[in-house]
Amino acid sequence: MVQSLNTKVDLAMEATSFMGLPTYGKIMIGDRAFEYYNEKNLDDFIQIPWQEVDVVVALLMFKGRWIPRFTIRTRKNGAYTFAVRHPHEALRTVREYIGGDRIVRSLTFFQVIRRGIKAKFMRSKK
Repeated sequence: MVQSLNTKVDLAMEATSFMGLPTYGKIMIGDRAFEYYNEKNLDDFIQIPWQEVDVVVALLMFKGRWIPRFTIRTRKNGAYTFAVRHPHEALRTVREYIGGDRIVRSLTFFQVIRRGIKAKFMRSKK
């Protein structure tokens, strides 16, 4: 069993981790880290200290009324995607530790298409 990094837990709820195949477990947001633990496989866990979090990207739909998932991008180890039942509550708790300026919206479908087309034309001009 792995030892928790947190000394105080602010929020604990059920979550889904999208690292490869989706796995179900619990997230714990505490004073020192964001932690995910799989309920069935104790070796499947993710611990992200707040110093390692670069930015949290939230996928917003219907003008922010529905957040299906959010991604935590770290400075060294890439990105981790999670889905929770109450994402607004989870993101508010995360905001207390990393600040509101490091929680951003993800790009929409049309913004991604527009960037791709613009990049294609910029490459052809050179």
